[in-house]
Amino acid sequence: MKRAFARTQIGSLALLLAWLGAWELASRGSGVSALVLPAPSVVIQSLWMGLSTGYLWPHIRATSLELMMGLFTGCLLGFVSGVAMAESALLDRVLKPYVIISQVIPKLALAPLFIVWFGFGMTSTVVITALICFFPLMENTVTSLRQVDPQRLELFRMLGATRRQTLLRLKLPAGLPVILAGLRVAVVLALVGAVVGEFIGASQGLGALIVASQGMMDTPLMFAVLIVIAALGLLLYQLTLAVEKRLLRPYTAIA
Repeated sequence: MKRAFARTQIGSLALLLAWLGAWELASRGSGVSALVLPAPSVVIQSLWMGLSTGYLWPHIRATSLELMMGLFTGCLLGFVSGVAMAESALLDRVLKPYVIISQVIPKLALAPLFIVWFGFGMTSTVVITALICFFPLMENTVTSLRQVDPQRLELFRMLGATRRQTLLRLKLPAGLPVILAGLRVAVVLALVGAVVGEFIGASQGLGALIVASQGMMDTPLMFAVLIVIAALGLLLYQLTLAVEKRLLRPYTAIA
């Protein structure tokens, strides 16, 4: 098992190095301006300068804070709404059209309206992030709670379990894998929402820094910020996988 994992990691690293080598050769051999396609070595140098001088850290902190606040708010509302809609068919029929409408409208189109309501800065970005995170967790929660084994539901009814006991002791534990899958999707989308929100309504953050680097015609810095965003997203995703593994461990042991 460990050998297979090691081989996978080595293969991924070899693919990355090959890709970076081809990029470096193409950038230096084609004569393309660094303004259009900087070499990886130039991008890494820009990234190192930004980290070592402390220039990037305030932007990383700002984006991370907006991301976590939006993720927490959106997931909390999504989970609570999903439970309520799964437990009440009437509530599901009433709210579902409005939920879908809120998701089909592009969040980038809503950003100027949020700026009018909440002003420039963190609040608008957090609202956009929360809206993006809301739907995956809500939909997965509704789906998981409605797909419980009918025989187990009947057994709980025969034992005289209340609706609350059935929810807490049967539906939620049985639906936890699907709910956590929605959380994984929400984590990835949260970073997208934070960066997109910063494109329009922020003076600090990784998204705002991309816009600033575009204005300064600093393409290496733009690529460096994209690397930071990718690293932040991978880190959050791995943390989510670790939390999911921890929460599902008791049920895996039972199985």
